[in-house]
Amino acid sequence: LLTHTLRLCDLVPDPHTQTNFTRMTQRKQPVQTREEIAAAVKTVAGTDLTSDKKVPGVSDLMQNTKYSKDEVKKVVDNYVDFFDKSKGFGEQERKDNYETVVNSYYDLATDFYEYGWGQSFHFATQAKNEPYAQAIARHEHFLALKLKLNKGERVLDCGCGVGGPAREIARFSGAHVMGINNNEYQVQRARKHTATQNLNHLVSFVKGNFMAIPFEENSFDSVYAIEATCHAPNKHGIYSEIFRVLKPGRCFAGYEWCMTDKYDPSNEDHRRIKLGIEEGDGIPDLATTRHVVEVLREVGFEVLESEDLAHESEIPWYTPLDGSFNLSNIKATRVGRWFTHKLVNILEFIGLAPKGTVKTHDFLIKASDCLCDGGRQDIFTPMFFFVARKPE
Repeated sequence: LLTHTLRLCDLVPDPHTQTNFTRMTQRKQPVQTREEIAAAVKTVAGTDLTSDKKVPGVSDLMQNTKYSKDEVKKVVDNYVDFFDKSKGFGEQERKDNYETVVNSYYDLATDFYEYGWGQSFHFATQAKNEPYAQAIARHEHFLALKLKLNKGERVLDCGCGVGGPAREIARFSGAHVMGINNNEYQVQRARKHTATQNLNHLVSFVKGNFMAIPFEENSFDSVYAIEATCHAPNKHGIYSEIFRVLKPGRCFAGYEWCMTDKYDPSNEDHRRIKLGIEEGDGIPDLATTRHVVEVLREVGFEVLESEDLAHESEIPWYTPLDGSFNLSNIKATRVGRWFTHKLVNILEFIGLAPKGTVKTHDFLIKASDCLCDGGRQDIFTPMFFFVARKPE
């Protein structure tokens, strides 16, 4: 089982390659000790632990660049406590401590995201027979076209992750994209990927709080946010800051995670889904689509367009999480998550992954299940699209 799990999760790059580990598992005497398994896995992982790969492999999940092995479990426990009402935490406590909540989440989850999702941490509308990677790129191009980006313009990516969309939009439009992100680890990853792809002349990143954007008024020709401002403690604060740094007459466009009009706060199952998404994705409190439009107008924007693009997708947006076995996206499917979870359990058991790694994967799985439930019931959307203009 371990051999096949390692292969399916890309820890063994070539299933036909004979390694010390596979030879050990094929011999008559089975692997019996933690030390022997650990030695075998290290042999399989090889230089992956320090490689310069574009996307982390399973071996990268064994390490954490910010915390020691002893610290990881404490960080995980503290993060999970923010979503535990029995310990006195609720929406207001998460909002008051949103920087801690969000930073802890992405310190723990970023490598899992890159491993299972790639460098663009978002969903997309998808046509039948359209490759998912193509749908992701098209979703980003759509935003660039709606903003009418031109070569040489200065654009802000608000909550840029590891920079996948920023690089794609810069390539597509020729605009200079500045990404802002309050998570130091993701900023480091973004800069590394950008340098590897020779895009430093078009894309750059700054570590900063998007509730207090570190730029002067009227600094940017356009601003966009892709499934990122849901992490803000309140919409007034983030949208006001974007309004301030945007040039008059120019636009802010985004895809927002929202509860739809079908969400019923008195429905226990709806509340379970909402909290599961919030806990599994580092979100203080999910807003409704109606609230997003209201706040955009309240801070001064003219809302030119607003619609839930989930209804435009021929393939349900949550299919990559809920879909059947598919080699092209196996890591993101239920099958892939199951195999990864089994492997992570083994890695933590033998001491290669820090204590808390399994618990991190647990809340990511919970989030995936709740996202699928929210999508099927149409009470949640990750792609409430809007274009808002700052008046002249």
